[in-house]
Amino acid sequence: MNGRPYGALSDAVREVLRQATHLYRDRPRTAALLRDQLDRLDEPLRVAIAGKVKAGKSTLLNALVGEPVAPTDAGECTRVVTWYRDGHSPRVVMYPRSGAPVPLPVVRRDGALVIELKGAAAEDLDRLVVDWPSQGLRGTTLIDTPGIASMSTQTARRTLTFIDPEEADTPTEADAVVYLMRHLHTADIDLLEAFRDQGVASAGAVNAIAVISRADEIGAGRVDAMISARAIAHRYRAEPTVRGLCQDVVAVAGLLAETGRTLRHAEFVTMARLAGVPRTELEAALLSVDRFRRAEGAVADAVEIGEDRDALLRRFGLFGIRLATTLIRQGTTDSPTLAAELVARSGLPDLQRVLHTQFTQRRDLLKARSALLALERVLRADGRTDGPLAAQVERILANAHEFTELRLLSALRSGAVTLPREMAGEAERLLGAAGPAPRQRLGLPAGCGALEVRNAALATLHRWQNHAVNPMFGRAATEACRVVIRSCEGMLAALTPR
Repeated sequence: MNGRPYGALSDAVREVLRQATHLYRDRPRTAALLRDQLDRLDEPLRVAIAGKVKAGKSTLLNALVGEPVAPTDAGECTRVVTWYRDGHSPRVVMYPRSGAPVPLPVVRRDGALVIELKGAAAEDLDRLVVDWPSQGLRGTTLIDTPGIASMSTQTARRTLTFIDPEEADTPTEADAVVYLMRHLHTADIDLLEAFRDQGVASAGAVNAIAVISRADEIGAGRVDAMISARAIAHRYRAEPTVRGLCQDVVAVAGLLAETGRTLRHAEFVTMARLAGVPRTELEAALLSVDRFRRAEGAVADAVEIGEDRDALLRRFGLFGIRLATTLIRQGTTDSPTLAAELVARSGLPDLQRVLHTQFTQRRDLLKARSALLALERVLRADGRTDGPLAAQVERILANAHEFTELRLLSALRSGAVTLPREMAGEAERLLGAAGPAPRQRLGLPAGCGALEVRNAALATLHRWQNHAVNPMFGRAATEACRVVIRSCEGMLAALTPR
């Protein structure tokens, strides 16, 4: 649990994949699929961004990357699964369902990447792959998927096939899913349920995060809208149904985040002029989009009616305009400071922190999980569920405490296993809910010394050993305590000098 928290598991999965590739060496298609799983173990984590139409998937992706690389209009290319990877130089490649890959020109308009399909229909394409030099893509490949519940059944099916292992003919290519929703509806619950795997490495909610996108709209675009949105996210996070389907729920104003990360100096100058408009006059103009478009007087002196106002609305929305002008009135004096404030207030840092804790730090675990699901699917399809390779997979699962932790974590979050309230939160943290490192599991602040961490782990182990012999606990609660004890022992083993 130190430098490579899941290194031993990853090595075991790598070995069983090598054995499987050798076993299927005379079946090129299956062997190629298994080699792909081997290669994936060394690749960045693959995170799919999914949600209904107009949920703000491309906007959020742009905010995470820090550049406008994903088209946000309703063009043909938004109906194609599009991969965004870190690359040495910009490149766009189109992959038809049949035929060779086709390089596409890299075109930028007003700083944004424009993808032109050269007349190809979205239905005839398997994917688009965009290589882009970006720190935001260094450790994670982001995959933009077409909107679920699209007007086009085929378009919606393309996303479900990509991320739902029960829908696809081949193993899902995403290691984790960020699901965007504007409000929590029954349809969202059903779709989150679809992301859950039913295979040997199934662990419920481990590979999903829910995002209340366009969170500023919850408070009708008021300056304090994000406060309301975060309260709603907190309420969703506490619901057992949601807790059993995703690791966390985060509120993000995606448009504000994207604009903050790509703010231009000219936009700051325009906002400064608007901030100089008498407050009552500007507030009246910002009561609706239509009022802002038609406002005259001091508003017209600051920003002419027409394209400039439409551009501001596209980039900021009413919430962003209200917030930016308020910040400038309160003393923000330059573009970089305003950009940083917009990003901080958008909720994007909260999402980045959750992505780092739940996905990036668990990269090896999620990769191993994806590989085992793929291998289990191959063996099941081939009728080899009782063979030596299947037994090897079972041995990995039996000896991999990491999967036991995940299953218990999912059971605690969904209510399938219950512990007293004061114990349940600590159990989730000790199982790695806040991150896999010992300090995170023990709830210790950054900067703690090794001795302090070890002493805390030892005290925690003794406490949970006492819980495990509590005669008031039923069998499920006692077994849960034993799993937590094993996690504490693992921490101590990793912290003990050799």
